[in-house]
Amino acid sequence: MLKNYFKIAIAVLRRRKFFTFISLFGISFTLTILLVLTAFIDKVVGDSYPDKKRDRSLYVSRIQLSYKDGRSSGPPSYYFLDHYGHTLKTPLKIGIASGFNGTNTYVNNKKIAVNYKYTNADYWDIMEYEFTEGKALTKQQIDNADKVAVISEDMKREYFGDVPSVVGKLIEADNVKYRVTGVVKNVPITTYMLYSDIYLPYTVAKTDFRKDKGYQGGFYGIFLAKSSADLSKMHDEYEDMITRVPLPSKDVIKIYSHADPYIRSYLDAGDENHSGVAIALTAISIFALLVMLLPTLNLVNINITRIMERSSEIGVRKAFGASSRTLVYQFIVENIILTLLGGLIGVVLSVIALQVINGENLIPNLVLTLNFTVLGIGLLICFFFGLLSGVYPAWRMSKLNVVTALKAQ
Repeated sequence: MLKNYFKIAIAVLRRRKFFTFISLFGISFTLTILLVLTAFIDKVVGDSYPDKKRDRSLYVSRIQLSYKDGRSSGPPSYYFLDHYGHTLKTPLKIGIASGFNGTNTYVNNKKIAVNYKYTNADYWDIMEYEFTEGKALTKQQIDNADKVAVISEDMKREYFGDVPSVVGKLIEADNVKYRVTGVVKNVPITTYMLYSDIYLPYTVAKTDFRKDKGYQGGFYGIFLAKSSADLSKMHDEYEDMITRVPLPSKDVIKIYSHADPYIRSYLDAGDENHSGVAIALTAISIFALLVMLLPTLNLVNINITRIMERSSEIGVRKAFGASSRTLVYQFIVENIILTLLGGLIGVVLSVIALQVINGENLIPNLVLTLNFTVLGIGLLICFFFGLLSGVYPAWRMSKLNVVTALKAQ
């Protein structure tokens, strides 16, 4: 039966080529947009490089100080994470890293933009960066405030050129020269808590972060548990610790801060009263709905036109005993076949679009791909698209009177 429906669907598509072109274009273009968006989300959410221990880590990306007449929200300070974080018993290690800061340096009179960040020693024990040469910063180097640095592959190529090794060479950042100890695989800028061109010991900064006892200061914390089973305990312990932290001043009436899983921390809205995850899901849903709405309405109108053209066929089939349910089933299957054909074209266009995006390096170090997860979501979109645009026309077809349908011809 499905084989016959497929043959009928192909015959119908060949009959009115212009309508077929509009339908396939709308489906494929819509799917291309949604697949590119899905590939981006999958990369941001699913890529665990370099924090491959994400399944047993909690992240602290914000601390909010509430006042009587307002609030102040931002990343915590090194002092807060180090001093109060180490009062917890559950974490095995606490990695601390600053957000990346931008500066310029010059090589052979060529200006190079450089992003650098500061880290503690535990950060390198928690993270699993892929080193193409050299090694990570050591605890001794950080404690001794040695002027050493780990750099990315891109920074190696841009600063030193095409050379086999740069370990032991000097690189300048923020008007200070550092000796390179290692080179790591690039991290996408979308992984903003971990991304940088140059990684430096926090002890070499011009500001002594250990003495600045303010609670806010531009750092992120990664709390590593012994196992994923300890995450809930570590979360509760952190929440309890926050309630006991002394207020930094008389003006502050309450402190808010959370140790959350990666995605929740990544999407933090910066406001205790609004969920970043909810905002992101709402925005994505609205965008997907708007992208799909117009092509769906166009396809519904085209399908209704096709039904009117096939009224005699419908009338004859009804006269020979075909039920409305059978006709509805046939038309929906035909429509799903149409959307799947458009989906195949959409996948091809998506591959081309992703190659262009990756080639232009629109988002530094972010390489988008179509994996089985993305393709599976694309297949579900096609199926949903086919049902959505086929149900109403199929229902209209089932209501056609036999005599009226035959007279239409």
